[in-house]
Amino acid sequence: MPIYEYQCRACGHQLEALQRISDAPLTDCPACQKADLQKKISAAGFRLKGGGWYETDFKTGSKKNLAGDGAKAQSSSDKPSGGTAAAG
Repeated sequence: MPIYEYQCRACGHQLEALQRISDAPLTDCPACQKADLQKKISAAGFRLKGGGWYETDFKTGSKKNLAGDGAKAQSSSDKPSGGTAAAG
């Protein structure tokens, strides 16, 4: 279920609500009790990139390169191979 953000237009109180997509939007502010809540538009907590994988999935250490580091991320010839990885 998605988490929706709301803000009261009357008092400015902000809250998050875990709701089904089919649920009606909340209207009553829990702080001032007025029916003046407005659903906010916010960014998702993940980014999609590439051929079906999330950009940050299952990456550790130097493999956490994000978009823009593509040339360095694809070059593996200068990386040590095998066993132990340096903690850092």
